[in-house]
Amino acid sequence: MLSFTSSLSPDTEAFAIFVTEKYRYKDKSDILSKQTIQKINSYLDVLKTKRKDEELSSFDISNGQKCFVIKVKNKHENFYPQEIGGSFFSYIQKNKNIKKIEFYQESLDFDKEESIKFFSEFVFGFNLKSYTFNKYKTIDKEKLPKKIDFKIISSNKEKIEKKYNYYNSIKEGVFLTRDLVSEPPNVLSPRAYVSEIKKLSKLGLKIKAYDERELKKLGMNALLGVGQGSANESFLVTIEWQGKSKTENKPLAFVGKGVCFDTGGISLKPARFMEEMKYDMAGSAVVIGLMKSLALRKAKINVVGVVGLVENMPGSNAQRPGDIVKSYSGKTIEVLNTDAEGRLVLADALSFTEKKFKPKFIIDLATLTGAIIISLGEEYAGLFSNNDELAKNIFKASENVNEKVWRLPLHKNYDKLMNSQIADVQNINYAGGAGSITAAQFLQRFILNKTPWAHLDIAGMAFSKKAANLNPGGATGFGVRLLNDLIKNFYE
Repeated sequence: MLSFTSSLSPDTEAFAIFVTEKYRYKDKSDILSKQTIQKINSYLDVLKTKRKDEELSSFDISNGQKCFVIKVKNKHENFYPQEIGGSFFSYIQKNKNIKKIEFYQESLDFDKEESIKFFSEFVFGFNLKSYTFNKYKTIDKEKLPKKIDFKIISSNKEKIEKKYNYYNSIKEGVFLTRDLVSEPPNVLSPRAYVSEIKKLSKLGLKIKAYDERELKKLGMNALLGVGQGSANESFLVTIEWQGKSKTENKPLAFVGKGVCFDTGGISLKPARFMEEMKYDMAGSAVVIGLMKSLALRKAKINVVGVVGLVENMPGSNAQRPGDIVKSYSGKTIEVLNTDAEGRLVLADALSFTEKKFKPKFIIDLATLTGAIIISLGEEYAGLFSNNDELAKNIFKASENVNEKVWRLPLHKNYDKLMNSQIADVQNINYAGGAGSITAAQFLQRFILNKTPWAHLDIAGMAFSKKAANLNPGGATGFGVRLLNDLIKNFYE
């Protein structure tokens, strides 16, 4: 809930003004006293003299009041307002005593509409950076980061609220994604995950969960094979948002890998860092977060999300290396490595999505390969596609929000590395090399009707041990803003 005020509170402990690169600002509403203006101008004169490049600085107006100065670049990228908002939250956190702050929106030396747009995105970035996941902390709670409350000093309440509500819808989706990825695997089992998804039905989303009995009847043996070594049941869930009449346009489809915990199965992973495998459901969490955002902002588009939820465990009934399963598509898969499980889940989910919903396009997201981290680190997600226009639009959206993607090739020659001698396809490339590409090449085989399709390998992007501009470290929520921008600017 936004809080507005028409003037600077006399007892406020902190307020923030925006200045240009030449340290100009406006006091359009005449809310600053002459004494306060004198102190601000004196401080800005010092900054000009020192020629410091810091975008963020502060000084004391009095013993009980601090003024923050936010210097705004004249020329900047689309995502800059959000990023400086995130940076400002981090800057304030260094001042442990600051719990409330008032933003003087009209100090921005822009025209009215540009000022409102910049400020709304600034607050969006500020809020994204404020995320915490502390629900399991039981001691020393007073040492945890405190929420910073803010008020907005502005006469543009209605317009700011409208833009804020749009960005808040996206924030809620990002936060849901981060929450889901952060949950421990003993809490977020596939069944518990289904329960969390069903809570979103109150937003107008149509949700259908297929249990193992139904999945067997459908012939989703690739997905079921991954989960058969676990005591936890496997599911496939569809989430539909209808923002237009069904006859107006085909839905956009987003498919997510939801391996709630991945031991590697019989092809067991090393113990070191295995705890990070709770993040192997991040692709599905992005889809769920995106669907929440679209519902909250009442997007004028039809969209379907599909997630396969399993747990990959080495139980007595676990899938074995060498097993052959018949997928939903009818194609048979030789399972040479049970740790290449995400592609098995996606194979069935992709074919099912294409056949049932006949979408305009399909984009899948998955923490699919360690090889993509070797290739691109934690800077870019891997992008693979059978459609140049779709790939181009995803790339443009990634530049708009600074959730970067890099396109890698797909080529029929890579198929040779995935051909099985005794089945239609094998699930890993034993020849070595191009691990992310051959994984994508495998997935492409389960797009049966030439539907435009893109695969985003987010293994390096879903979680970060270090903080970044818009997240405090941990689950990032990467993909929600990217896909929302893609929908908003190219398809809605």
